[in-house]
Amino acid sequence: MKQRIRFLGILFGIWTFLIIGRIIYWQVWEANTLKKTALSQYGQTINIPADRGQIFASDNFPLAQNTASYLLFAEPKKVQLTLGDKQLLENLISATDSTKIALDQISTTNLSWIPIAHYISPEIKSAIEQLKISGLGFETEPLRLYPEGSSSAHITGFVGKNLSGSAQGYFGLEGFYNRILSGKPGRLIQESDARNRPIVIGDQNIIASQPGQNLITSIDRTVQYIAYTKLAEGLVKYKAKSGTVSIMESQTGQILAMVSLPGYDPANYWKYDSSLYKNPIVSDGYEPGSTFKVLIMGAALDAQVINPKTICTECNGPKVISGYQVSSYNDRYYPESTMSDIILHSDNIGMVFVGKKLGKKYLLEYLKKFGIGQLTGIDLEEENAPALRSDNDWHDIDLATVTFGQGVSVTRIQMLTAVNALANGGRLIPPQIVTKVQSDQIIKPLPRRQPTQAISAKAAAEVVAMMKNGVENGEVRYYRVPGYTVAGKTGTAQVPIEGHYDKEKLISSFIAFAPVENPKFTMLITLREPQTSPWGSTTAAPLWFSIAKELFRYYKIPPH
Repeated sequence: MKQRIRFLGILFGIWTFLIIGRIIYWQVWEANTLKKTALSQYGQTINIPADRGQIFASDNFPLAQNTASYLLFAEPKKVQLTLGDKQLLENLISATDSTKIALDQISTTNLSWIPIAHYISPEIKSAIEQLKISGLGFETEPLRLYPEGSSSAHITGFVGKNLSGSAQGYFGLEGFYNRILSGKPGRLIQESDARNRPIVIGDQNIIASQPGQNLITSIDRTVQYIAYTKLAEGLVKYKAKSGTVSIMESQTGQILAMVSLPGYDPANYWKYDSSLYKNPIVSDGYEPGSTFKVLIMGAALDAQVINPKTICTECNGPKVISGYQVSSYNDRYYPESTMSDIILHSDNIGMVFVGKKLGKKYLLEYLKKFGIGQLTGIDLEEENAPALRSDNDWHDIDLATVTFGQGVSVTRIQMLTAVNALANGGRLIPPQIVTKVQSDQIIKPLPRRQPTQAISAKAAAEVVAMMKNGVENGEVRYYRVPGYTVAGKTGTAQVPIEGHYDKEKLISSFIAFAPVENPKFTMLITLREPQTSPWGSTTAAPLWFSIAKELFRYYKIPPH
């Protein structure tokens, strides 16, 4: 009997020890976990938006900024809302359907807090406060403004709402740098009872929000304004469907200006067709036409299969390749042309000769060295890189037409970057827009990607001399700015549609850099379907020189 009592005592002792140990485990070691679990069940969490970082031009003028606005909310248990009050509120805030639904829910919901309307202006906030309706309140809710409006829309992108209703950047810099612009939202956690009513003596935990970082860009507002106004005038003058201007600082690869028209207002993006949101300079492929010739010429000079004085022995007429006839754009032919003559006359047959000298292996290698078929890595969200066909899928006719920019697709930023390499001794410099990041008053330079050598400095200089000769003695010579040297190339290309070329739809272009001796800027102009003339030499080129004239004056570049 005594043994049974002793056994039971030991058993109860062990059981008591286990219970006490378990209690200590849950109340001490797992206390925080239990508290978090409990809060998830009876705690009410309200997100506190973080101030979004701003985007600045190179002169620290804002391209994207925040302005004071407010979220109007209600605490239904405290609200005393008459029909007259409801009508006044709807009129003041220009109530949407969702706002009207929220106002109707005030008298029926069990929630302790509901949002009524977003982005209330300070003036409307003051007017609502004067109504003295109990149970209404406001929280700061930053509103995104774009002071430069549509002129910089394709650079900035815009801020919209994601599927969860949170602010998110889309396209341009807003999309590419969304994470560091967004910051970290804060939270207000309030304990509530089973009916979701705040517990007066319950815990209230506030986690402060962290503002996003600011971006400082290389965009020069003066250059951007010049490009925007001149392009708008050019679309009217040449009756073009659309157009682009891309301007890069030659020595650094930093973007000075980037304009595409038609555009949209990023502050009211929802009022525009979504097809306008993407920046065609970085997202849309096009056939570059004759502007591509300077890259192929540079490749052949670098490979030393030709030199500037090499004579074209096949430039006396059209050529038939794999059953296809290749002709000059104007049915003129120049026997015994030098390589410089080929660029001057924009000779397709001469370029086929150069491509044959270069050969398939080297030609494809140099396309990749110039970045064709690859992303440039520019810091805009929607960049695209049209793919090159596989190395085994190039036929003789393809190798011929690519030498004069047909049968190959590039983006405008790829073309700008590739030709800019010629202005830099053959160095391919990655393009970039954001130069610095600012956080807590500390400004840090953004790391730069290293250039690569596409072709030798000697080959680049030889092509530049040809491009300069083409400007001074070719069809664009009538538009030159006296006293300034320019190295450039025109282009006109048909638009491929469903496996063939549309004879009525053309893209004219002109790409050049200046001054030749010490290039300050490299600029590409493209015009889609100009009606006054199809040729780049009489549409895109004069527009290029009209912008360049303003840039020479703005940068105080003296004439020779």
